[in-house]
Amino acid sequence: MSNEPFDPIKELQEVKERREMQRRKLYRKSKLEKYRAELVAMRNAGASYQDLAIWLKMKHRITIHRTSVDRFLSGLPELAAIATPPNEVVVTAAKQDAPPPVHNTIQEALPLPQILPSDNQAS
Repeated sequence: MSNEPFDPIKELQEVKERREMQRRKLYRKSKLEKYRAELVAMRNAGASYQDLAIWLKMKHRITIHRTSVDRFLSGLPELAAIATPPNEVVVTAAKQDAPPPVHNTIQEALPLPQILPSDNQAS
């Protein structure tokens, strides 16, 4: 032990600095980075994420899930300029202006099936 008097502010600062170091995330380079240009070109040409995952498996022997390809490509600035992916449906303004149907009762919203009397019931 040192002969210095206990300084709670200094000790707290040291603890906070250590916690900050522990919180830092260590990022590593993606294995998809080598194929970045090809993946972007194929995506711009209309390939789905599943298509890209299969291409990586066939040509480069990389097994990867389509969502991992999606996460990798979504962070790239090359694809940020594309407003909508090729497989996504664009809603036009005319469809957006139409009001939704209004149902006053549950019966209107969910029509119930008609129950027909059967022949074998005793009257």
